[in-house]
Amino acid sequence: MEYTTGAPSWRLVLRRALGGLRPRRRTQRTRGWSVVVPLIALAAGLLFTTSARTADGTQLRDDRRPQLAQLIADKRTRLAARAKTAAKLRAEVDADSARLAETNLPVKEARERADALRAEAGFTALKGPGLTVTLNDSPRRAADIGADAPDNDDLVVHQGDVQAVVNAMWAGGAEAMSIMDVRVISTSAVRCVGNTLLLHGQVFSPPFKITAIGEPTGMRRALESAEGVQQFRDAVADFGLGYTETVERNVTVRAYDGSSDLRSARVAE
Repeated sequence: MEYTTGAPSWRLVLRRALGGLRPRRRTQRTRGWSVVVPLIALAAGLLFTTSARTADGTQLRDDRRPQLAQLIADKRTRLAARAKTAAKLRAEVDADSARLAETNLPVKEARERADALRAEAGFTALKGPGLTVTLNDSPRRAADIGADAPDNDDLVVHQGDVQAVVNAMWAGGAEAMSIMDVRVISTSAVRCVGNTLLLHGQVFSPPFKITAIGEPTGMRRALESAEGVQQFRDAVADFGLGYTETVERNVTVRAYDGSSDLRSARVAE
């Protein structure tokens, strides 16, 4: 039997007849999407549920800075109230011990020894000539370009800068000192968190004011010779940080009114 070239063969006719029964690639894709779409919907549902629980009825994109500022203000208010209560309790204890000293000789002698050390320990106010040093952040902002462009660390006052000034003034003959009008004693620790100062549980923002009672000339000489202070003065010239020295004719450094308890101590080598 001869077949013409224009007519389809029986194999081709059979293949065309059965072609409609074969699964197409489109059908395979549809089956794939039938599995993927529920998984995507499940993941989206979990995401929406997590967001709703995190928001807790609020807008996640809202600016939370006002809430943070209010939280800080509330914490400061509670801290001030507790400090006031602690001062009241210390006054009551002192009054009770004073009454007891009238009839108890050992208590009287202990109070006399303590009173003799109160001035040196910083528990009495002191008044006289002195020096005030003020440190401030730079008004500049960190630049994005340039090899010599300053970064954020170059433009703020650091913990080491405050400590350098404090140590230099002690070395220069300071008799009493306060930072931000808070009396510092031998157990005081100066710490910085970002560009804020943490002292005796209180947080302060720059400019940082350090006042010391003593002979101003000696303290100024000590500041000039202190390496850390000189490095800060170089940064003042390079990055616009603030540094001022003010001679005080008659300034008062108030008494330390915080806790005198020591949690731990060790003898320096």
